[in-house]
Amino acid sequence: MKRENAWIAYNQEELVKLEALCQDYKKYLDQGKTERECVDETVRLAREKGYVSLQEMQASGKKLMPGDKVYNICMNKMIALFMVGQEPWKEGMRILGAHIDSPRLDIKQNPLYEDTELAYLDTHYYGGIKKYQWVTIPLALHGVVVKKDGTRVNLCIGEKEEDPVVFVSDLLIHLAGEQMEKKARLVIEGENLDVLVGSRPLAQEPGEDEEAKVQDKEKVKQQILNLLKNQYNIEEEDFLSAEIEVVPADKARDCGLDRSMIMAYGQDDRVCAYTSLAAMLETETQKYTCCCLLVDKEEIGSVGATGMQSRFFENTVAELMECAGEYSELDLRRCLSRSKMLSSDVSAAYDPLYASFFEKRNAAYFGKGLVLNKYTGSRGKSGSNDANAEYLAELRGVFDSQGVAFQTAELGKIDVGGGGTIAYITALYGMEVVDSGVAVLNMHAPMEVTSKADVYEAKKGYQAFLMA
Repeated sequence: MKRENAWIAYNQEELVKLEALCQDYKKYLDQGKTERECVDETVRLAREKGYVSLQEMQASGKKLMPGDKVYNICMNKMIALFMVGQEPWKEGMRILGAHIDSPRLDIKQNPLYEDTELAYLDTHYYGGIKKYQWVTIPLALHGVVVKKDGTRVNLCIGEKEEDPVVFVSDLLIHLAGEQMEKKARLVIEGENLDVLVGSRPLAQEPGEDEEAKVQDKEKVKQQILNLLKNQYNIEEEDFLSAEIEVVPADKARDCGLDRSMIMAYGQDDRVCAYTSLAAMLETETQKYTCCCLLVDKEEIGSVGATGMQSRFFENTVAELMECAGEYSELDLRRCLSRSKMLSSDVSAAYDPLYASFFEKRNAAYFGKGLVLNKYTGSRGKSGSNDANAEYLAELRGVFDSQGVAFQTAELGKIDVGGGGTIAYITALYGMEVVDSGVAVLNMHAPMEVTSKADVYEAKKGYQAFLMA
């Protein structure tokens, strides 16, 4: 079955809408390079559209009614937005679920050290990465430091033009004969992904005697600590209660001489998060309650309090049903089991330079629209959600009726690779779930690439789903 390239069918009006959406999407990427930043930006955009927090709704004492717009946050890393529909909650919801965490380097709890008058921050990589891709590129520090008294210090170093950047060094080619013989996964070791942050020793204080100078040998480290103290009021021990992520310092950019693509960090899975959010914010009150769920920790198994395996989503739905005067344990179960969901996650775009890893008839292609993955997993569909035929037929009808370009795909050849999403977790409630997202080149690399046409079709598809 041949799918036409979506670009061919666009008129001038649609091209204007496409470009406007993609410009806003690039801004979202630049503002949200961490899950905390994504939540902050999502809240800003949602409140502009009239959303209020669950806590505000509860404090008002008002009954939750159709048309009301509410959001709830979990630990500043996970957010769920709801627009209450006309039908009772027990009849189910229409859910768009994506994740907002991305592969990166995380700063350890005792990170700062000096070696031969160079200061480093020790890191632990997060998610599946090719470690050699993270060396010699400009990196930025994003995160939060929480002091013992509860004071929170937000960090963002490396994004402004005047900011310094940091980096991970690599061995020069002239000395790399032995390194070049290693397997790719061993070329750069995980413990060698330390970030170089300084090389200038602290100047000797006037009157400091030679004995004190000798005793204090870590002058470069001390210089970094002084900068952190003076600029951010951060002490070395404050790293113990910090979450600092190392991410590419580059901004989202148009890609290709024809500007048909977007290159940026974190498009897995913020391309689906943003298009889901945009669809949600543009949709008016529908028959069923609509939900946009943006979660953390997908890249490491959806674990922890902010991952999809937590009870946050279920608990939030229970709270909202209580606000609507409709809560019972049985009706909560009915609501979840009768819901329908698009697990909005990316797929691997076909790359002709690596054609042997794809099966052409079942690959995702740039410009062919929203990608439906009936199943994910690996080697015999292990770990996947396998959507049923009835649900796929329903979605085909929805997308075709609304003129949404879509395609179906698998993640590479059988026995070559595979991957997972949050779909299998929400499917445990008994709801209908299928993976649907945007095709990505360079997935999990520091800079990933998407087609603007696919971004546009994803948003159209998500909105059509909510309105069906």
